[in-house]
Amino acid sequence: MQRSVFTADHDDFRRSVHDWITREVLPHADSFAENKLIAREVWRAAGKQGVLGLEIPETYGGGEAGDYRFNAAAIEEFAAVNMALASSMSIHFDVVVPYLVDLASENVKQEWLPRFATGEVVSAIGMTEPSAGSDLAALESTAVRDGSDWILNGGKTFITNGFTADVVVVAARTSPGKRAKGISLFLVDASLPGFQRGRKLDKVGQPEADTAELFFDNVRLPAEALLGDQDRGFVHMMERLPQERIGAAVANVAHAKQILAETIDYTKERKAFGAAIGSFQHNKFLLAELVTKIEVAQAFVDAAVAEHAEGKLSSVDAAKAKWWAAQVQNEVLDHCVQLHGGYGYMREYRVARAWMDARVTKIWAGSNEIMKEIIGRDLGF
Repeated sequence: MQRSVFTADHDDFRRSVHDWITREVLPHADSFAENKLIAREVWRAAGKQGVLGLEIPETYGGGEAGDYRFNAAAIEEFAAVNMALASSMSIHFDVVVPYLVDLASENVKQEWLPRFATGEVVSAIGMTEPSAGSDLAALESTAVRDGSDWILNGGKTFITNGFTADVVVVAARTSPGKRAKGISLFLVDASLPGFQRGRKLDKVGQPEADTAELFFDNVRLPAEALLGDQDRGFVHMMERLPQERIGAAVANVAHAKQILAETIDYTKERKAFGAAIGSFQHNKFLLAELVTKIEVAQAFVDAAVAEHAEGKLSSVDAAKAKWWAAQVQNEVLDHCVQLHGGYGYMREYRVARAWMDARVTKIWAGSNEIMKEIIGRDLGF
């Protein structure tokens, strides 16, 4: 089915991103997996390519695209090549940047945003804690006033870019006992005394994306580190989570779509009993189902992208897109592994790595169960 969400300008931008990834990123992918992080040169190159500044105003050195479809096009290209690359990069330019653009003071914007755009600075977002994953209102990290400053204590876990991030948006409790109404957001400079990193976490998939625990031991933050209003951090997060979720949905579909295309090629070449395995009725019917599932998911996600570009996407529809895309992605990739037979279980095969990379998408950006809870509440339950 012909997609209609993108214009010629988006397609031109997509091609430039694709060519850059193919030329400068893909040849080094194995070293990223081995080192469990994406090299700084890639971040700076992404900055030169204009990817990292899509939502940053021109005043601060960004491209100020003013159209979410450019974000979506970039995320698709990253995900088709490497899901971890999409995860790390999108956290920076698609998730963290809006918090600064919308909520930071003018001084903070001038200090950080130009370096965000160039890739000189890498960012992360710290929401999840050992005791507060899906239940963000239960987080235990605290920020206490000390004169005009704040003293931050606590810790975060499963933080993408956490091992290399220069700056982190951190959610902390500023009013004890108020749950969601007592949370604030802070921009935390990783060079400050008391900011500590744990080890790079050993994940099942996406080894290229460095993921770490973060610890805050009496980190003194200036007043301007507060993003938005005190005790309205939960509201600020809820307002921006739909973008994180639609970005995740975009990546999920693009990732599965690419691996499915490669699997179809494999089933045309792989012979058994004297014929291509894709020609067997079961496999032919299965591939027909998988292609249809991907295209149906793509249509819904494209519609959500278009609505978000117009500022109309609801949190409920973002939740639908996120959970469905993750579900379809995992179903499709599981079948792709099966179609590859024993080779599909070998790490040296891209399909095996993709299968491992995809499993987390049903957990992060709000688990699929939480997405269904959001949708169910909208039904009046």
